[in-house]
Amino acid sequence: MRIVSACLAVLVLAGCSGPATPGVPRLSGGGGGGPQRKAALHAAAECIRQHGISGYQDPVLTADGHVYTDSRSYRDADDGAIQAVEAACKALLDAAQFQPTEQAPAPPALVQAGVRSRQCLREHGLVNLTDPTATSEFTPGHGFGINPDQMPGDKTDPVVQRALDACRPILDEEGRLSSLGSLGDA
Repeated sequence: MRIVSACLAVLVLAGCSGPATPGVPRLSGGGGGGPQRKAALHAAAECIRQHGISGYQDPVLTADGHVYTDSRSYRDADDGAIQAVEAACKALLDAAQFQPTEQAPAPPALVQAGVRSRQCLREHGLVNLTDPTATSEFTPGHGFGINPDQMPGDKTDPVVQRALDACRPILDEEGRLSSLGSLGDA
């Protein structure tokens, strides 16, 4: 919570415009990319790796200022590592205007891939799945995921297995489009 407050304070002090989407920082002036911001994001990611989340990937900064991050490895880290990162990397996270658990909105190509995935899965027995939108939560490299409440059983259920097997190529494309490398090209 302290990091979020500090990031908001940095945005106000730096004279940045308000976010285009709630919770998603963007730089003012039309562009949001740039060598200084990219360097600051890299430094913050390096600090995160050095303080307990070794597999954390560098965030991707798009030309319009959206930041896509390796939020899953950060969220999956143990509490001790997260506390160490928050203590040691606060200044770098603030300088980068970066919160490692926030994700920019899904780009249109990823949303379209997610909709195709859900259509396929519904056609193969998972009739309760809803389509993702730009504001739906996704994990880079893994896509939108499936809400367990919308499935007839867990992943071992035969209906679920058949649907996942039948839609594997479409699900793989969704995962590819959600990778940090693809998000940087969006």
